[in-house]
Amino acid sequence: MSYESKFKREDIDELFEAVLTLRDQEDCYRFFEDICTVNEIHAIAQRLQVAKLLSEKKTYTEIEALTKASTATISRINKCLTYGADGYKRVLERLQEKKDEE
Repeated sequence: MSYESKFKREDIDELFEAVLTLRDQEDCYRFFEDICTVNEIHAIAQRLQVAKLLSEKKTYTEIEALTKASTATISRINKCLTYGADGYKRVLERLQEKKDEE
């Protein structure tokens, strides 16, 4: 792994290894329903939608209306897209590639 996260710890490594074992959407639903609260799942999904809309050049007002995310959340995600670890960008690119293949 060429990227070194500032959050790197053995227990987080194990969590990510567990996520990498998930084989399909059903596995994801089962695992995330057990490991997260409903609000945590909604918050994570909302953040991904905000990142997607920001990458589509939507305005904060449009994003707030579509996702109900606060402007503080939108701003934080925008900062991640600009100065972060490229996690959102990598995932959004892969999702788009998968969509293009369909």
